[in-house]
Amino acid sequence: MYEILKNEELNPTVSLMVVKAPAVAKKAEPGQFIILRTDENGERIPLTVSDYDREAGTITVVFQRVGATTEKLAHMKAGESLCDFVGPLGRATKTEGIKKVAVVGGGVGCAIAYPVAKKFHELGAEVHTIVGFRNRDLVIFEKEFEAVSDVMKLMTDDGSCGEKGLVTDALRSLVESGEKYDEVITIGPLIMMKFVCKLTKEYGIKTVASMNPIMIDGTGMCGGCRLTVGGKTKFACVDGPEFDGHEIDFDEAMARGGTYRDFERHAYEQTCNLFSSEVK
Repeated sequence: MYEILKNEELNPTVSLMVVKAPAVAKKAEPGQFIILRTDENGERIPLTVSDYDREAGTITVVFQRVGATTEKLAHMKAGESLCDFVGPLGRATKTEGIKKVAVVGGGVGCAIAYPVAKKFHELGAEVHTIVGFRNRDLVIFEKEFEAVSDVMKLMTDDGSCGEKGLVTDALRSLVESGEKYDEVITIGPLIMMKFVCKLTKEYGIKTVASMNPIMIDGTGMCGGCRLTVGGKTKFACVDGPEFDGHEIDFDEAMARGGTYRDFERHAYEQTCNLFSSEVK
């Protein structure tokens, strides 16, 4: 059993959880993920490592309430325990030889982008971060990004926080002002990553995209995270989750990602109704 040390709401739909898992914390690296179950009858879900503390033996995960399991997770309290917490899984972010990097995150994906930016900062690289949200109420990890960034751009769709516009607006502005990056790393909604990669291809900048959003089972067995990279079939959970962003067929990935949306919504609503009845 894995004890929950903290479960905090970051915004109306996103929560941060700190779990005691010394064996996982000992080897975890940015870009990797874990698989957990809330209880013996629970489904297995993959969540990306948002942070880790090797000395304290803890792993931090950030999740958005979109289905039944994440809704259950949101209601768990410090002192309770998770049934399973397995990892680290997937391939860690490659950092060798990169002296200047732009990390572009969107929405809850910023929780995955943060440890990547932090790692590059610790290695002495120049780090520029661009993070985007719909509005001020959804902003997460702002201070954390500021602490590890040489340049930080906070973008919101409505201009209620930071600058008004898209992450691609900020990235284009930096590139056209003369900034030269060894690599751009993008993590967030598929549609956002698609256009980040389209932009960087225009300028010939090497780009890595994290395909965490399409993972389901996390072992390569379900096929839900199957995608086409450079004309070849890959699985995000075992071959990635990071790939050359210029070779990913994003349209195919987005189509597959919506396959179970109605089922997930139904399961989520049933779970919400269950907790509502318990409160009454």
